[in-house]
Amino acid sequence: MLHILLGDDDDELSALLQEYLASHEVRCDCAYDGEQVLERLQEHSYDLLVLDIMMPKMDGLSVLRQLPAISSIPVIMLTAKGDEIDRIIGLELGADDYIAKPCNPRELLARINAVVKRSAQIGALAEDAPLPDSRLAMDTVTRHCTIDGAPLTLTGTEFDLLINLLRHKGEVVSKEWLSQKVLQRELQPFDRSIDVHISRLRKKLQSYHDEPIKAVRGRGYQLVL
Repeated sequence: MLHILLGDDDDELSALLQEYLASHEVRCDCAYDGEQVLERLQEHSYDLLVLDIMMPKMDGLSVLRQLPAISSIPVIMLTAKGDEIDRIIGLELGADDYIAKPCNPRELLARINAVVKRSAQIGALAEDAPLPDSRLAMDTVTRHCTIDGAPLTLTGTEFDLLINLLRHKGEVVSKEWLSQKVLQRELQPFDRSIDVHISRLRKKLQSYHDEPIKAVRGRGYQLVL
């Protein structure tokens, strides 16, 4: 049974989601403000965090900023419908995925399962065939990455994205394919999740290469490192 933490100050919605998830073998603890979210993460081990952006005491974006010092837990953000800026900032701060409120419990369950499962799927894929020669070394068991022997700190989504790009090094990989492989969903119109994760990866790799990931207009991305 998965064990997740839901950070949301909406008591009614939290109770509804908690009941629905429990009926699908997902144990869900609730926290009702940002400070309580951080406290729970320090006290307990969870498989995933579902985090509302708008919360009292400390908002979700502030929680995301402090999260790396506490946990490497994957995060799905809850954002207001149409609030693209919060979504982009959240992804830039390391969130793995997002879903707009009011959310369909069935869709949230699907997103939870996709985020939790994809690491194992990527690891199984990577073990089937050797990775190509590269300055990057990626350990699919520990999920650690180094470049030229130096450790490279990545979020779970960044690791999955980079290992897919590395497996197709030198090839142009479409955003549609990356969305299916990494986010486990079809790319939707105006969805910039992949672009934001790529932007974060570029910044982390630019100390080693001027243009580590090339954008090929109308086609996708190409890892050249």
